Amino acid sequence: MLNFLVPSRSVIRCLAVSLLVASASAYFVVTEPTEDTQWQNGKANVITWDKGVLDGVSAFDLEMTRLSSDGLTYIASTIPSLKHSTKSLSVYLQDVPAGDDYFLLFLNSSHGVLYAISPRFTILNASDTATAASTATAEADAATVTISGSPNPVKAFSTTFPAVAGESGGVRLMLDVPVLGMMATVLGCALGAAWTLW
Repeated sequence: MLNFLVPSRSVIRCLAVSLLVASASAYFVVTEPTEDTQWQNGKANVITWDKGVLDGVSAFDLEMTRLSSDGLTYIASTIPSLKHSTKSLSVYLQDVPAGDDYFLLFLNSSHGVLYAISPRFTILNASDTATAASTATAEADAATVTISGSPNPVKAFSTTFPAVAGESGGVRLMLDVPVLGMMATVLGCALGAAWTLW
């Protein structure tokens, strides 16, 4: 019989716990814009985020989308996100269509990995008056990116930041918290199974 190829319940539980440990260490939260945020054309609008330190994400891309129309607006590519990197960005809007159904996507567009989605927010025309003023401010060294016009998925990113030092070329060993946690859990499961079968 090939019963040794069928995983036991304890092995399945160990693998489930290891997956939870790996996913629990991923942390990426959009702190601005919030649900009540109103961005305005003709002004710089602030984006802020907070993310885990040992998550293996050294840079990300930022895109904007809306629910009522197709298309994406590519805001910035390879935004640095290391431990000491700036955690804010200003976006200056020029003639972006007004609407209350915008979202920001924080992702790796090369690999299709989505890290976070902002809450739904509003964009106003330059002549409109904001009823909910944002109190968020960008860090002093935060970059400002200008975007204009309707979403256009064939248009390139408005800004591409330089590659993060030490991240280009070569293969690097990723022994951060999620990987070490996963390795320890799998090793513990294997030792427990061996001890049980002994």
